[in-house]
Amino acid sequence: MTATKSGIYARYLKRIFDFIFALLFSFVLLPVFLILSITGAIAMHGNPFFVQLRPGRIDPKTGREKVFYLIKFRSMSNITFADGRLLPDSKRLNRYGKFLRHTSLDELPQIFNVLMGSCSFVGPRAQLVRDMTFMTPEQRRRHTVRPGITGLAQVNGRNNISWEQKFDLDLQYIDNGITLKNDLKILFRTVFKVVKVEDVVRKGTASDMDFGDWLLAHGKITEEEYRQHLQEAQDFIHESGLA
Repeated sequence: MTATKSGIYARYLKRIFDFIFALLFSFVLLPVFLILSITGAIAMHGNPFFVQLRPGRIDPKTGREKVFYLIKFRSMSNITFADGRLLPDSKRLNRYGKFLRHTSLDELPQIFNVLMGSCSFVGPRAQLVRDMTFMTPEQRRRHTVRPGITGLAQVNGRNNISWEQKFDLDLQYIDNGITLKNDLKILFRTVFKVVKVEDVVRKGTASDMDFGDWLLAHGKITEEEYRQHLQEAQDFIHESGLA
């Protein structure tokens, strides 16, 4: 993998700033967290939080992505068919869930991921472990830095651009040099996007399609390759010890 361009900010100050502001926001936004937790528990008939394993930054000791639990407010219920299968996303996404997504309030708990060091405020978005196994070695270079709550791809189309465009923008963020100036630009543009409620979901869909499903739907991989990568994802999670 190509070495990441990094200066003093990227190597030291970025993490310090992340921790300080995550700690500050966790106190300032505590009333919001409490309100959304209670409201979510009622609207979702149970646990208001959504926790999922995601690949983080590559551990230099192992050369593999370090898996962590990403925390969000739950925006879809767990309603199932009689046989136990989950209903389609459009059926599980209720009015409260749509409100969370359109306002991006579902992302707020990720502040605790930043506080714990598994995420940064700005960086390539943490995708699913299964998505990671479908990436090329070049695309997985996005994992040489901490994943972010927002990033260059999120302010340049988010869910209205292709997966390949997203990954290109993630690498562009890394290769152009991670600086305080660029991070601040992305943060300000993110606020603007959230206020305007732009690019939350791909037009005509309830949620974005997983990377592997997208590759299969566009004929870029075979059914056999698809199944192999899904098994690889399961093995990766099992080997992480967090399954």
